[in-house]
Formats: sequence, C-alpha cells, structure tokens
Amino acid sequence: MLTVYGIKQCDTCRKALKWLLAQGIEHQFHDFRNDGLPTGLLQSWLDSAFAGRLVNRRSTTWRQLTDEQRQLEGDALLELLQQHPTLIKRPVFVSDDIIAVGFKPEELTGL
Repeated sequence: MLTVYGIKQCDTCRKALKWLLAQGIEHQFHDFRNDGLPTGLLQSWLDSAFAGRLVNRRSTTWRQLTDEQRQLEGDALLELLQQHPTLIKRPVFVSDDIIAVGFKPEELTGL
C-alpha cells in the first residue's frame, strides 16, 4: 500500500492526492503535523538515497532558521525535523521504501 506523508493544508499534497485518486492508485494519507512522524521512520528517510531532497530549503520555516541550524546533520537534523515538520519537502511517497519526494507525476507513473 502506498502511503503519502505530508500536511493536509499543503497545496502540493492536495494536488498529489487528487492526482492519485484520478489515476486510481490506492493510497493512504498520513498528516505528519497532526499524526506525528516516528523517529525510526524519519531516520530511515535520512539514511535513504532521498536524504538530500528531504529538507525544504524554500520554506518559510527554513528562512527563519539560524545559519547554525541550517548546517545541522545526523541526530541534530533529525531532532530539528521532528520539531519543525514543515521543513520536510512534501509529499513523501512511501511503499516499502521512499519512492518519491515532492510531487512530480512523471516520477509516479507505473505505481
């Protein structure tokens, strides 16, 4: 089963969910602002090939961080992302592993 992680109010997440519905792709949505994000799952994302794409460097939250916070890595980055889930680029599509970060329909064809 495909799980889409994001934030309910996010326009990109809404577009992605609408696209999945139109394509007839079965999925479930996990709002990580309301439902939380388990530390183990977030750590697995940071250990994946998609780690470089997970931090949303265009967000308002990113612009409000100090230079020191923008340089965090490892456990400190994990903690920062848990404190500020809006720093995670949305949506994150997960089947067994991450299959896409951000909504680009061409990356999701063949699901």
